[in-house]
Amino acid sequence: MEIGIVIHGPDIIDSGMALKVIEILNGFGKTTAVMAGTIGKTAVLDAHLEEVIDIQASLRPSACIEQFFLTKDVVVLLNHGKTIENGRVFANLVVANLVNSHLKPLIHVERPSCGDGEVIPWNGVAITFASNLASSLGLRLSAVPEVITPIIIENNGHRIVRKVFGVHPGENILINGVVVAYALSKDVSITTENGFITEIAGARVKEHGLEKLHRYEQRETIDITRCWIKSGPLRGNNFSARLYTEKAGVLKSSNVALPELAGPPDSIKAVIIDHEAERSFELAAGAQVAVTIGDDTTEIAGDILYRLGIPIIGITDGDSDGFEHRKHIFPGSLVLRLRPGYDDIVGKKIRAEIFGGNGNAYFKSLTELQNKITSLSKNCLDFTRNY
Repeated sequence: MEIGIVIHGPDIIDSGMALKVIEILNGFGKTTAVMAGTIGKTAVLDAHLEEVIDIQASLRPSACIEQFFLTKDVVVLLNHGKTIENGRVFANLVVANLVNSHLKPLIHVERPSCGDGEVIPWNGVAITFASNLASSLGLRLSAVPEVITPIIIENNGHRIVRKVFGVHPGENILINGVVVAYALSKDVSITTENGFITEIAGARVKEHGLEKLHRYEQRETIDITRCWIKSGPLRGNNFSARLYTEKAGVLKSSNVALPELAGPPDSIKAVIIDHEAERSFELAAGAQVAVTIGDDTTEIAGDILYRLGIPIIGITDGDSDGFEHRKHIFPGSLVLRLRPGYDDIVGKKIRAEIFGGNGNAYFKSLTELQNKITSLSKNCLDFTRNY
């Protein structure tokens, strides 16, 4: 039997249960496991599991499942939500995005390290396998939960309301890695009209976050039905960050990158990560340095790239949202602290004047690029910090 395992998020890795479930599933047949989610990939590296769990792909959980439907006999979705309700809603959203959720047996294992952990067969053909797996894991077998409709589409799709589950008052609310609001209640919903956020009910909106999300004057729209939305910390604290090794670092050249021309001999490739920390693995593919724009982007992307041995040049101005995230920065990195409000301004200038309007470029050395950026920022630079 061929079994595909789709793993989501870091907590299931940090708890040690991802490996345990994989080992148990190995008793049922041949397994292939893939991680869906950026922070989850860092957890895989920290746990030295990159030989067990594939972190090269950059697909949504539903896309991973559909790929496995084509080649596997059974597919298992493995998750550890903040609450059991969160986990059920997450799986509900994933299943709702499948073209045909009954194509192959689909089993959901949720919070297996907790007392409320459960195994759910999400289609009729999965019941027997799910029952056997639940028995092997010592978890209860649950029925498919009542279908929740977190997304309401109105006005022929021009107005969309998406409810956010599992939010606690005081938590940050992130959309695609950008903090857009602070929760004031447990009842939070996000409304978009023609692709732009017009209301976040139950929360205090961070206007600058919305500007970042919609790319400022570019006014880019979003599809709120497909956005990655999270509240609270990105990851718990029960892990040890993995020090860079050549074995871990080689992963950086294996990710899928956009086609581009090779750089000149003896040059280094630099990339810009501008408020897209959740895409750090993809954007930094094959790079020797990354320029990160924004305080939170610098913390998150710097932490991710630490595992791959990639130094950063961080452009910050002190407006960090202060969410809980343990930061690790690779040695050789440089972080610039600019006067308030200047990180985005300087970021645009770096892209235009140093990178020629592109997202990546080649330079003679890391020092050359650091000097160029420091010189460009001198009129608004408060201080720098070397790592």
